[in-house]
Amino acid sequence: MDVRMPGMDGIAATRRLRELPSPPAVLVLTTFGEDEYVEQAIAAGAVGFLVKDTPPADLLGALRSIAAGHAVFGSTVTGHVIDLATRDQSPPVAEDDPRVASLTGRQTDVLRLLGRGLSNADIGAELGMTENTVKAHVTRLLARLGVSNRVEAARIAFRSGLSTDE
Repeated sequence: MDVRMPGMDGIAATRRLRELPSPPAVLVLTTFGEDEYVEQAIAAGAVGFLVKDTPPADLLGALRSIAAGHAVFGSTVTGHVIDLATRDQSPPVAEDDPRVASLTGRQTDVLRLLGRGLSNADIGAELGMTENTVKAHVTRLLARLGVSNRVEAARIAFRSGLSTDE
């Protein structure tokens, strides 16, 4: 779905699609990555948001991920998505979350960086791992936390005070 389209804009179209009895998952792919559009797309029910300069392989991976039931947000908008997810909450205070306490050291490192909005490639560079290894860690991390996507995991990192670590 694009944000700006003739006839009906992509936000309104997304909203209408999500009202269907068996709504499809909607990925917004647009040149307009402004925070306002990200927020409107998520509010309308989009489960992903990428800008059109996303490399083709990443776009294909995003489509596969969304088809598997995950949310996907490009690195250029991830920070804003995290801000939206945590906007109405108090500042992070280390919370004794048993899910976080059960993580391995490496999983905690990955969660901390994920909470700061880093992509798999950036997390790999930071921790000296390949992107595929990071993907495997993220998959196991999501399962261990009992969440279905990176945004939910980032919220846990935020609430636990991990995403504010430097």
